[in-house]
Amino acid sequence: MKVLFIGGTGTISSAVSRLAIERGIELYLLNRGNRTEFIPGGAHILQGDIRDEEATRELLKDKFFDAVVNWISFVPEHAETDIRLFAGKTGQYIYISSASAYQKPPASPIITEETPLINPYWEYSRNKIASEERLFAEYAKSGFPVTVVRPSHTYGDNSLPSIFNSRKHTWSIVERMRQGKKIVIPGDGTSLWVMTHNTDFAQAFVGLLGNSKAVGEAYTITSDEVLTWNSITRLLGEAAGYEPELVHLSTDFVTSCLPELHSELVGDKINSVIFDNSKIKALVPEYKAVKSFREGIRESVQWYLRHPELLKQDEEWDRCCDRLIAAHEAGVAHFRQSI
Repeated sequence: MKVLFIGGTGTISSAVSRLAIERGIELYLLNRGNRTEFIPGGAHILQGDIRDEEATRELLKDKFFDAVVNWISFVPEHAETDIRLFAGKTGQYIYISSASAYQKPPASPIITEETPLINPYWEYSRNKIASEERLFAEYAKSGFPVTVVRPSHTYGDNSLPSIFNSRKHTWSIVERMRQGKKIVIPGDGTSLWVMTHNTDFAQAFVGLLGNSKAVGEAYTITSDEVLTWNSITRLLGEAAGYEPELVHLSTDFVTSCLPELHSELVGDKINSVIFDNSKIKALVPEYKAVKSFREGIRESVQWYLRHPELLKQDEEWDRCCDRLIAAHEAGVAHFRQSI
């Protein structure tokens, strides 16, 4: 089977790339070549930029693929480009959407593929929804062979998942734990969340490749392990050898101080979700998520420790945490004094 990945070196896609090669798939990666350390041996490299449509068309002009996966399509315009580029050139086009597209706040915490796609809080999710709609409309109109996949929070060796952390240096939350500083948790930390290791995700995803039964369908792929943000944070601390002191600040307070976090928190992370994976398991019956978060996050911490150049603290984020905590404590103290 001949498969093209657009991207293929990210947190999720790199694990899928490795497994695809192991399964004997003839894998081509179209990307700019900026993350060569994550390219698996045996992959064919097509160096290019998918945003340059004409150059990409020329690069692929004599090629047909059993499946094409775009790991870096984010807005409807990207979907339009792919329709033009790959109509008639592939037996299956897989669009990577997002489980954040599901209804927020959810009417039920049990999420299936039939849960409405409505997210008024996060533009990222609305763009994914609009892209899905465009691709399915093209499937209905011309038979464009789309399959949609909706991952939730998927992590790997180079990930330290948390509800609130620095985007610049993700080791920052562990460094705060090491220093004995309080760890900010927006909300009460009891909302239910699902963490999926990228190697588990890959097992399900590779089973979709070239599968004609998946054309015209959407699939959620996640673990079945359900955790709270409190337990996720404590398991991260356990993996690093620290017992974190958690401080819970209301989401309204956090997003009033840091409005740039409103979309990600209210539109995703503070909502309780439990994903029903029955549909993907029916199509790929061998799929079973086997890596617990305790095991996966331990591997992530060990990976970071083998890369000391990444063990950095984001000083600006660290000060932001201190200011949030101080402002909250001052407000509480002022209220008590006024009684």
